Amino acid sequence: MGVSFDKIDGVIWYDGRLVPWADANVHILTHGLHYASCVFEGERAYGGKVFKSTAHSERLKNSASILDFEIPYSVAEIDAAKQLVIDKQQSAGCLSPPDRLARLGDDGRVGADQHHPPRHRRLELAELFRSGREAEGHPHRVWPSTGGPIRRPIPAMAKASGLYMICTISKHKAERAGYADAMMLDWQGRVAECTGANIFFIKDGKIHTPIADCFLAGITRATAIDLARRRGIEVIERRIMPEELSDFTECFITGTAAEVTPVSEIANWKFTPGKISEQLMADYTAEVQPKGKAVAA
Repeated sequence: MGVSFDKIDGVIWYDGRLVPWADANVHILTHGLHYASCVFEGERAYGGKVFKSTAHSERLKNSASILDFEIPYSVAEIDAAKQLVIDKQQSAGCLSPPDRLARLGDDGRVGADQHHPPRHRRLELAELFRSGREAEGHPHRVWPSTGGPIRRPIPAMAKASGLYMICTISKHKAERAGYADAMMLDWQGRVAECTGANIFFIKDGKIHTPIADCFLAGITRATAIDLARRRGIEVIERRIMPEELSDFTECFITGTAAEVTPVSEIANWKFTPGKISEQLMADYTAEVQPKGKAVAA
C-alpha cells in the first residue's frame, strides 16, 4: 500500500510559494475535481535538471489554452518553479509526477460553466519507484484494449486529466489479466498508444508508429524519433491496424516514466527486443544525461 500524501516529506510549489506536502490542499468542490478542468505534465529530472523542461512547460500552457483557461505564469516562471522544487528537495534523479493546474471556482456554486474562476498552479516532485531503465531485462507485457467503447478520445493535443479516465479503466483491466499496460485503439479501431506511453513497432529494420492525430504526440516520442533518424533508421508514421501486429518483430514504448521500454508481447503477438530497441534505449540514456554527448549523426 502506498504512503498517504499527508505523510510524505518534501515541498510542493503552490500558487507561487513552497508549502509542505501535507498543507498543499484544495477545496472538495474544486472545478478540476468535479469537471476535470485540469491539465498536467509528467517530467523527469536527471542530475538535478528536468529533461526538456521548457518543452513540457510550453505544452502545459498549450493544453490549458485548448481547454479554454489560462495559466497565470509564464513558461520561464514555470521552469524556474520546477527548478526551485528540485533544488529544495535535493533529489537529482527522480520523476516529477505531474505538474498540475486545477481550475478552481470560489463563487459559492459548482457548475460546468465556470468561465472566470481563480486559477491555481501546483508543482509536485516525488520519487518514481520503477522507471524504464529499472525494467531492463523485463520487457513489458501489454494487454490489447480492442473491444468495447473504451477508446482514445479527443481533444488529443491537450494533456488533460479527464482524457486519462479511459486509460485508467483499461490499465486496471490489463493488470487484472496479468499485464503491465494496455494498448489503446482510437475511435476508428486503429492502434493509438498505451495508457501513458506512445508505441512503436519494428519490421525489416524500419520503425513504424501511429500518426499522432488522435492521441498526444509525446515529447519522449519525438526524442526517440530524432535519435532513430540520427542513426539512419527510417521512421514511418502511419495508420496501424491491430491485425498487422503479427508482421512486426520488435515493439517498444516511450514516455517520461517509461523512457524507452521494450515490449515482449501484446496478447498473442510476441516480440523479441533486438538491436534497434537496445540501441535506442542506450541512445536515450546518453541523451538525457546532463553532460552526456548526443548521438553522432
